[in-house]
Amino acid sequence: MTHDTPPIRVMLVDDHALVRMGFRMLLADAQITVAAEADTGEQACQRYPQVQPDVVVMDLSMPGMGGLEAMRRLLAHDPRARVLALSAHEDSVHPRRMLQAGALGYLAKRSAPEALIAAVRAVARGERYIDAATAQALAAAQFDGQANPAETLSAREFSVFLQLAQGMTVAQIAATLNLSLSTVGSHLYRIKQKLGASNQAELTLVALRWGLIQV
Repeated sequence: MTHDTPPIRVMLVDDHALVRMGFRMLLADAQITVAAEADTGEQACQRYPQVQPDVVVMDLSMPGMGGLEAMRRLLAHDPRARVLALSAHEDSVHPRRMLQAGALGYLAKRSAPEALIAAVRAVARGERYIDAATAQALAAAQFDGQANPAETLSAREFSVFLQLAQGMTVAQIAATLNLSLSTVGSHLYRIKQKLGASNQAELTLVALRWGLIQV
């Protein structure tokens, strides 16, 4: 990087302070500036307009609306927002959902530290970045005869499903996603129909079986 090139400005969104601190130190070593931090998707949506970062590094699993919904709202506010999704999940559904929803990059948290630097720089240039293990999982899923049942859900149904699977009530989901109780109820009905589940506990078992949530 030349002296004439301004540093990349990043907003870190992760609910673990130690993770953010580690990332901040790692990025600083690469002359990448952390312009802001947030520990929830809601906080990220509030701070983004003031900060206008070059890249949002967004963890998927956070309390509240979570990373997927937060990214949707950021992109609705600013279609040029560049999001690098970060996840500890091992499945292929999360990366596909995030990339389809508008993330430019997807990085597994198990990736080597230097991968974060490469991913942030690529996304800042407007280029797509997917870590090698995730790319392999996505490719393998194309040829795997055992389809993940969550693939049948719409984008909104998937968001509701994840929150239901994590034990949130219909009222909590309605408040978090800014939906009416009846709308969430309708989503719940369709989700149970599509996944062959009769109650919320069975939805949680489906999510655990397919690695969509972590205990």
